[in-house]
Amino acid sequence: MNIQRTNTILYCRKWRETVTFYREIFAFPVSHQTDWFIEFRLTASAYLSIADESRATIDSVEGQGITLSWEIANVHETHADFVAQQIAVSPIRKKWGAYLFYLHDPEGHRIELWQPVAE
Repeated sequence: MNIQRTNTILYCRKWRETVTFYREIFAFPVSHQTDWFIEFRLTASAYLSIADESRATIDSVEGQGITLSWEIANVHETHADFVAQQIAVSPIRKKWGAYLFYLHDPEGHRIELWQPVAE
């Protein structure tokens, strides 16, 4: 098997708020959209989709058991930008050989942003 593309789909009760969050906070480009489903492109082969639970056949887990973990180029700069925008974020921690911090989307999904510690 040779996976060509990955897509994480989050089923949400707070669909509009969650779509707005990813659109405004992260400014991911939209690759596909309907009136109840939106797909954001994260990288050339990684996508994040937000589906309206009321229109889907799968229920929301209300953020339980989900962590979106993304390596970013500059965790300290991103953290400072989010703080300046008054976005609720955890303090930066050094853990697992990386600097990282957390935030949550309106549905309650945890987002972990991290950068490897330079050795």
